Amino acid sequence: MALIVQKYGGTSMGSIDRIKNVAKRVKRWHDNGHQVVVVVSAMSGETNRLIDLARQISSQPDPREYDQMVSTGEQVSISLLAMAIKELGIGARSFTGRQVAIKTDNAHNKARIESIDDKNIRQQLDAGNIVIVAGFQGIDEEGNATTLGRGGSDTTGVAIAAALGADECQIYTDVDGVYTTDPRVTSKAKKLEKITFEEMLEMASLGSKILQIRSVEFAGKYGVPLRVLSSFDENNDGSFDQDFQDNVGTLITIDEGDNMEQAIISGIAFNRDEAKIVVRGVPDHPGIASAILSPIGRANIEIDMIVQNLSTNGMTDFTFTVNRTDMEKTMKVLENEVKDEIGAKEILANDEVVKVSLVGVGMRSHAGVASLMFQTLAENNINIQMISTSEIKVSVLIQEQYLEKAVRSLHTAFGLDREDGESKVAGL
Repeated sequence: MALIVQKYGGTSMGSIDRIKNVAKRVKRWHDNGHQVVVVVSAMSGETNRLIDLARQISSQPDPREYDQMVSTGEQVSISLLAMAIKELGIGARSFTGRQVAIKTDNAHNKARIESIDDKNIRQQLDAGNIVIVAGFQGIDEEGNATTLGRGGSDTTGVAIAAALGADECQIYTDVDGVYTTDPRVTSKAKKLEKITFEEMLEMASLGSKILQIRSVEFAGKYGVPLRVLSSFDENNDGSFDQDFQDNVGTLITIDEGDNMEQAIISGIAFNRDEAKIVVRGVPDHPGIASAILSPIGRANIEIDMIVQNLSTNGMTDFTFTVNRTDMEKTMKVLENEVKDEIGAKEILANDEVVKVSLVGVGMRSHAGVASLMFQTLAENNINIQMISTSEIKVSVLIQEQYLEKAVRSLHTAFGLDREDGESKVAGL
């Protein structure tokens, strides 16, 4: 018998029929002798509906009241699922974040989990019941409802799995695992059987939308085995044996495995939400980077890639990227607080750019990954505007119009199209 935590997103809970299907799936796991805790999101579209109602009242809703309202979507989901499971003849009990209790800080709309009291959950599991918990929400020390930010149900699921010492946390989505890249961009994308937390964290931060970044961080920190599965795949029938471990969905694990060194690249991630800012003609002296970026930081705008050109006659250009939604805000800060202060000639912005990234722990033991990437893009007449690297990642900024061409060519060059996974270039 295993203790399994399952999380179902809004698509999986999107209608009464789908909720009934989730109930049947959960029942099969229960019937196979497992203890099951289910974490659910609000029904598809419900959170957006609630947010829209708030926006009709105020362009900047009070954070406490906003959380009080948007957290109700999950309360509907847990009750409906508990009803559906009981209709199948199985005991079930639903809990809100307050009832568990999931304690968070008081940062409304983006709270962080501080502790989970597992007493109520364990009592219900010991009684033979299936437990359903509302994702995305908790309470602060004053008893106010808090929410964890969009996608926060993933974090709830992982946190509960960590608190319970679960054998596995399963994230059910509308895809059947993590792929080498987005299958909508190339039909040759392949599902990965395993990927490390480190790689998944990079892919999530670089644009992969499968898992919320914080949930991956949490799982890696507490060593929670995490699996991505499809809620529409009837093969996920509740068997929990070695075959299941190896062949269903994608397992995200701390173990790099015996063959991980052979897998140079695990995947190609990309992010369309990029904007490039260029501050031209700035004096090249110590402190200039701080003078440009500090006001951006104070405005709560996150910086991604940064490049400072070589100095010419004591002047240089300073280039960085921000999220596309922050481009106008960034430009205002620079125009109002930075340009005249540092004597910059002009400030330019471009939101027709994308970031494409190679991710793989195999880079640690293989040289030449970046050179092959640059060579491949050059062969396809794709110009690189910026470059960023880490131990297991190489990212480039390119024009948005070349995104699909870049991903497909890199997918082929690094052997991700091939069954044997061999690169077309000798030595890699």
